Amino acid sequence: MLGIVISHADVASTHIGEHLRSLRDWETSVDETRPVAEGGGTVYRTDGVELREFEALHLDIERVGAAFDSPDLLVFASKHAGETDELLTAHHTGNFGVAEYGGEDGQFARACPSAHTTVVSALQRYAPPDYEVGMECTHHGPTAVGVPSMFVEVGSAEPQWKDPDAAAAAARAILDLADEPADKPRENGTRRHLLGVGGGHYAPRFERVVRETDWAVGHIAADWSLDALTEWADSDEERDAVLERALQASAADYALMEGDRPDLQAAIESLGYRVVSETFVQETTGVNLALVEALEDTVCPVDDGLRFGELAPGYDGEWTVLELPTELISDVRGVDNEALRETIERQSIAYVTEQNGTVFTGPIICPAGTDLRAVVDPLVEILERRFDSVEWAADELIARETAFDPDLARTAGIPEGPKFGKLASGESVEIDGEEIGPERFQRERIRRYTL
Repeated sequence: MLGIVISHADVASTHIGEHLRSLRDWETSVDETRPVAEGGGTVYRTDGVELREFEALHLDIERVGAAFDSPDLLVFASKHAGETDELLTAHHTGNFGVAEYGGEDGQFARACPSAHTTVVSALQRYAPPDYEVGMECTHHGPTAVGVPSMFVEVGSAEPQWKDPDAAAAAARAILDLADEPADKPRENGTRRHLLGVGGGHYAPRFERVVRETDWAVGHIAADWSLDALTEWADSDEERDAVLERALQASAADYALMEGDRPDLQAAIESLGYRVVSETFVQETTGVNLALVEALEDTVCPVDDGLRFGELAPGYDGEWTVLELPTELISDVRGVDNEALRETIERQSIAYVTEQNGTVFTGPIICPAGTDLRAVVDPLVEILERRFDSVEWAADELIARETAFDPDLARTAGIPEGPKFGKLASGESVEIDGEEIGPERFQRERIRRYTL
């Protein structure tokens, strides 16, 4: 069940609440067990959604989850104040340092990473013209909510807080959460949740992750949040305790870090969590995390060049590692590197690369029982563009080509220079009045690739 918190002390919240009530048919009841100012009085319910109104500002309301009927997710419909222009935004709540705006020092409300991804996408769909959609770092209370929660906001000043189109967009996005879970499902004992570390108050890197991948982001510690943490924490142990609470409140076993922060990375890893790169997040999208872990353990990490092929998404069967001859890979790459990469991607679960994933080096990981010949035959087709013939012979590929041999030309007294170039291109040349054909200086070359 989705719970929605409306604050009468927040003009944008009030307007979002009005649009929420206009978008659905609600059943009303009266809750006499709570004061009207604390979510009692008139309660609005529709399919999977419960809306309650409060007098206090959202960030001053503690344990608001207790006011609702067993909610799975809470959304605070709120205003955003800042130096930005027209903006719709969503973020989780908590404090990495001193709690200047609600909540407790160094504490966090339980995040809802999957629902957060959903609402950011919905805000992008519904945003009025001229409104940007963004994400913010974790920067204020409440910290004791009692259920996974987030703020969905309209900003950044009074004209926007009173803008009916902006309020309607926020209301529609919130209602899209009625059947959405707070978290990603578990895979291999973990979830595709990230703690965001570093960057500005507004978080374009983490927004990009949410927009382009199937990973979700929980709490985000911006640069200024990390400074606040350093100022507040009396020791490394206290700092680490805050980081662990942020990871736990994000239901995250992974952290994505912006910038080079070796001390912070070491601290997070010492707590038993993994710091990953954006490359890891992008490359593992759609690939079962159990398969990712197994291949990283067996072959190499993603950050060392492991990439996933077209067979990886959804694959959960057995697999085998095929080693292809270095010379074969090099020669095929020399003919058409793009075709080589496309061929390997099409046939593989995963493969190994160099140079930031741009150059395939091998090995290739294929489903168990894959016929080696089926993998190599498309590479033969590429080789045939260069060689006169390529044939199988037992456990070998034999490639033959007839090509210009500069040593034969030198022995015959052909001067190096333009004539060499013509002979190499298959053209005849004239030497001392005699026309000499290129075939005289050609020799068959044979390349053997043991498979």
